[in-house]
Order: sequence, then C-alpha cells, then structure tokens
Amino acid sequence: MSFDTALLDIICCPVTRLPLQVMPSARAARANELIGAGRLKSRNGKTVSAPAEQWLMTRDGKVAYPVRDGIPVLLEDEGVELSQLDD
Repeated sequence: MSFDTALLDIICCPVTRLPLQVMPSARAARANELIGAGRLKSRNGKTVSAPAEQWLMTRDGKVAYPVRDGIPVLLEDEGVELSQLDD
C-alpha cells in the first residue's frame, strides 16, 4: 500500500509543526538498513524494530516519521532524528 501524497497538504510534524515531504528513496533505504542492523533509535530512545515502506520527513530534513500500511505514524515517540543516517 502506498501513502496518499495529497495528505501532505494537511499534515505536519506533531512537534515542530513544519510541513512534511516524502523522504528520498536513498535516505529511506539507509534508514531501513540501520533498522535492520539494530542501529536506528526513535526520539524516545528505543531501537526501531520494523522498517517502513516509506518515510515522511520535515522540510528542514531533521526528523522523519514512518509510513506503515499507507498510514503516516505521526507520534512524537515514533519520530527519528535524521542525523543518525549520517553516521
């Protein structure tokens, strides 16, 4: 199932209220790679256990939220700091 990008006009980051955009596929693949290696942490400090079919990220590129079964999981604790992808 794919995320309906028309929703991007009405949703935003629950913390910063910044608009969201679909994360580029290379960055999404890197996030899922780190999840597979057990090295990606959510904002609450827990290791992310399941890869996402897509990711939405804030327009400033600092935080991303998973999309699971076509539904964006816009909970603060589910957010991922994207600086982890650069390690």
